[in-house]
Amino acid sequence: MLSTITTTTVRQKFANYDVVIPLSMAGVLIAVIIACIILILVIFTKRLHTVTHLLICNSSISSIFYCIVQCINYIFLVLIPSEMNDSACRWRGFFGYMAVAAVVYSYLAQAISRFFISILSTKYRWAMSFKAHISLILIQWVIVLLIPLPALVTKDIYYRPFALCWVPKKYTLHITYTVVAYYLIPAALIFIIYIYIYFRIKRRRNSIFTIRPTGRTHRDLEVLYNIMILFAIYTFGAIPTILYLSTGIQFLYEMGIISVSFTVAIEKIATLILDRDMRNMIKFYLHRSMTQIRPIS
Repeated sequence: MLSTITTTTVRQKFANYDVVIPLSMAGVLIAVIIACIILILVIFTKRLHTVTHLLICNSSISSIFYCIVQCINYIFLVLIPSEMNDSACRWRGFFGYMAVAAVVYSYLAQAISRFFISILSTKYRWAMSFKAHISLILIQWVIVLLIPLPALVTKDIYYRPFALCWVPKKYTLHITYTVVAYYLIPAALIFIIYIYIYFRIKRRRNSIFTIRPTGRTHRDLEVLYNIMILFAIYTFGAIPTILYLSTGIQFLYEMGIISVSFTVAIEKIATLILDRDMRNMIKFYLHRSMTQIRPIS
């Protein structure tokens, strides 16, 4: 009886996972389904075999990786509570932070890709090549692998009953590192790159040598706006977690777990809606399937 009371008391200090995990899993499931649709659509549609859609697929793979890692962490938390090894918990924390970094830095890779295509390609042919973009993706994943190493080399992450394997709030220096390395640095770089590209494109469009805006200029601006919208959606999902770190309010921690999963799902849906080529291909396939199943009168 005393053991049950103690367990309940300890559990009340942490998140209400009976509600949080099912809601988060719903967002994870939607995100995985939409991400898989994007991958299948790009792989089997030759028209979508472009460097832009290569980077979109990279972000989709990052989202799937994040969802898988989250599911594994939930399984250990709920179904395998007997696993109390600190080293195993640190590895789960490492992959958890790696998954977060993978999604965020995939948007940084898209920003750099846009810089290649919009700015550098006017002078350098390699800037639009698949080889250059594959190298960019490989560099991104190396960075994503290195950034969460403090989760392994320190002992800040350890097993805590009824808690996910994250860095506890009391380790201020490590928490500051996670916010700066996983969010602030890539967000600042993305913002700087996009501002630079935007003004370069605007200057090109307003040039006295240009009679009318070119189709490429319109396309560059359209892609630029789309990526900014998608990154903004994902960034807003992290706001509850950042507020929790500054206030310590438990409700914000629970909202942070749910919001990130759903914003990944919303971002994937928005990708299909905003990308004109994928949107048109979906309409084409839907129209063709409806035409094929229409009964002959």
